[in-house]
Amino acid sequence: MNHRERVLTALNHETPDRCPMQISFTPEFATRLRADMRMAGKTGHNPHGGGNTYELERALDEDLLLTSVGWANCYYHSKEPYTDEWGVGWSSAEYSTPFGKGFYTEITDHPLAADNALSSYRPPDPNRPELYEDAAHLLKNYKKDYFIVGVTVTTIFETAWALRGLETLLMDLVTDPDLAKAILEIPFRYHLTAAKKLVQMGVDAIWVGDDVGAQNAMAISPELWRRIFKPMWAEYFSELKHLNPQLKIMYHSDGVIDPIIPDMIEVGLDVLNPIQPACMDPATLKKQYGDKLCFWGSIDEQHTLPFGKPEDVRKEVLTRLETIGKGGGLIIGPTHHVQLDTPMQNFWAMHETITGTPYQR
Repeated sequence: MNHRERVLTALNHETPDRCPMQISFTPEFATRLRADMRMAGKTGHNPHGGGNTYELERALDEDLLLTSVGWANCYYHSKEPYTDEWGVGWSSAEYSTPFGKGFYTEITDHPLAADNALSSYRPPDPNRPELYEDAAHLLKNYKKDYFIVGVTVTTIFETAWALRGLETLLMDLVTDPDLAKAILEIPFRYHLTAAKKLVQMGVDAIWVGDDVGAQNAMAISPELWRRIFKPMWAEYFSELKHLNPQLKIMYHSDGVIDPIIPDMIEVGLDVLNPIQPACMDPATLKKQYGDKLCFWGSIDEQHTLPFGKPEDVRKEVLTRLETIGKGGGLIIGPTHHVQLDTPMQNFWAMHETITGTPYQR
């Protein structure tokens, strides 16, 4: 099987030659990985795929390639403070690991923090042709062999709280739902426009998502989520599948989201990501929803990959393949971008156990 055939087989709830694999990395880990693989050439790397060279993903024999349009692409790898095209302000925060220092960018300013800011706010234009140049290149060069995913993550809630402020938007959802809905509508329409364009261009799937789960419970009550967000997702999925009934819809949320999984299936979800094993049991989800839903992720990025031993990683991969991956229905990979604190031997233990072949440097 080639990569594309492998993914399509798994998503059809059938057993492929091996479980399809998708792995992404922070830029700092990508630099370490490139050095370990003795790769020269371009070094640009975006975990979501926008502007990516895809050299690492193809060299690792991954099966999905991602191309991103939307607010998630405004998360620049910059040590200097900046304001993105949505008006959201960012600054850098350094951290240290046994393998060197890295940094994240954190939100510092919200353009809709003031109640009267909405009337004069103008979001960026999702119809600009340059936004889709990466997708066009990817589809032209790789669709024959790879499963191509159009990414519009941080689709509704996460972009909205970046605009308004997390605590303020959470309060708005209860105390001023009309204002909250007006703010949510901004990223909803932007990302839906982008997703529809990507579908028309020929991507195989659209990956959407918002983090609405915390470590032990949902961050938003299921009842509030059903009242505010479920109708929006129903419209989003319906419009995309109207353009292509064969399209696969993939949804991301970290944390515990058990209560709303049946709702997501009801409105048309095909693939759930990332299945954090510290929050939800992958084998249980397979038993409950494996006939209706496929899964993507499931390898623990909180504990096993950064802090386990290679044998722990191998054991976890095999457990996933024998449970949530049994009979197809799984795209295996870490539950987040591989972080700088991950030992290289753990990364290769994961990769080798999935592919069944040691990587040849």
